[in-house]
Amino acid sequence: MAAQGVNVRHPDKVWIGGAWRAAQSGRMIDIVSPNNEAVVAQIAEADEADMDAAVAAARAAFDDGNWGKTEPDERIAILKQMSAHLHTRTGELAAAWTTQMGGLASFAGPMHMGATMTMDSIITTAEGFEFVQQRPCFGAAVGLIAYEPVGVVAAIAPWNGPYGIMLSKVVSALAAGCTVIMKPSPETPLEAYIIAEAAEAAGVPPGVVNLVCGHREASDHLVCNPGIDKVSFTGSTLAGKRIASVCGERIARYTLELGGKSAAILCDDFPIEEAAPLLTGTLCMMSGQVCAMLSRVIVPRHRHDELAAAIAAEMAKVKIGYSDDPQAQLGPLAMKRQLERVESYIAEGKRTATLVCGGGRPAHMNSGYFIEPTLFANVDNASSIAQEEIFGPVLVLIPCDDEADAIRIANDSHYGLNGSVLTKDADKAYRIARRIRTGAVGQNGLRMDFGLPFGGFKQSGVGREGGIEGLMGYLELKTILIDGMPSAF
Repeated sequence: MAAQGVNVRHPDKVWIGGAWRAAQSGRMIDIVSPNNEAVVAQIAEADEADMDAAVAAARAAFDDGNWGKTEPDERIAILKQMSAHLHTRTGELAAAWTTQMGGLASFAGPMHMGATMTMDSIITTAEGFEFVQQRPCFGAAVGLIAYEPVGVVAAIAPWNGPYGIMLSKVVSALAAGCTVIMKPSPETPLEAYIIAEAAEAAGVPPGVVNLVCGHREASDHLVCNPGIDKVSFTGSTLAGKRIASVCGERIARYTLELGGKSAAILCDDFPIEEAAPLLTGTLCMMSGQVCAMLSRVIVPRHRHDELAAAIAAEMAKVKIGYSDDPQAQLGPLAMKRQLERVESYIAEGKRTATLVCGGGRPAHMNSGYFIEPTLFANVDNASSIAQEEIFGPVLVLIPCDDEADAIRIANDSHYGLNGSVLTKDADKAYRIARRIRTGAVGQNGLRMDFGLPFGGFKQSGVGREGGIEGLMGYLELKTILIDGMPSAF
């Protein structure tokens, strides 16, 4: 059963060793629309045996195949063919995201076109990278640094941005010469099927890219397989801790892009009439289901009430609707358990802070996983709604005394993924950005460029994705000291 507008050829199969084959489990995973709670597609469920088979195929392709031994230009040529294929399927990718995750159709096309363009940026970075470099040395006549593929990679992507996140992992790993096992979220697997079909169409050798989608137990089994050299994971901090502990047992490599509770610091020079629509519009992006979401607003105490009233007025204007409604500004949450999670935090917030607006399900939506945009004011930064990632359209306002206090509050978090400084003064934005312990800071809003390194401090992750730093995460360094320059250099 395939989703409408998405033409994957083998949703009932897994892709292992260059072949589409039935999952050994014999089971299927239902994909449920967050708009109407109906089953809209089914895909093959991989179990532990399928995970082991995928690792064996990737292991054989790496150890005995030629992918990691070819010249980088040969790999890049194939990646360019993959990109060309994916550019033709932007409409399908957009439809898959809207169907599975409930993302707004009005945003889906540009989002997925941009993700494939980010793939092109990674390819360009790899084209310009010197995989063998000469360095000055004292231990021999010639000192060389070789950048070699880390090996077999388990690429695990979340349900909120399944295409761009998975694609970035796969392309960086392939450009480095690694082999890959794609493990998408069981809620949003269709994009990974399209990536697999692109790899097949481009002639990626058997076993270099594999696709298995399973539930938590099978995914954990994949991570625990000793044939995995590196895990590249994007998802919750809780799952990231489990992966780090498993990889630590065997000193396997890992990159973790985890949760966030990012702060926007409002400075006195930034107008309330600009801040309110900016923060409201940002919160509605993907229904707040963004790891880098600006979900805490730190506001000078004397401006707090004015900002709260202005944001409440903006939230009252937000049109909540089904994902395919071109006028909708806020769609559903991705799944029932996510709706229940957000509602539990709203209930907690009512006990500890001032509910200004929202907090309930919209009265006009009779089905689906919808929640109103919600604002809490006078929030204590120590409270759970200020410290824990809600992953929904819930915004908290935290009053501060001055700039130093704002920075202290921003840094008083287990997370450190993103942040923003709302000011007209670039010097001030830079000064404050340097004092916030996060992996990214943007002036005047949620600004992201996936061609640059992205990742977090503290419990927001380990390592970076994007840019040359993202490519480096799939490479090992080898120092070679020899008595003369090799002819192959």
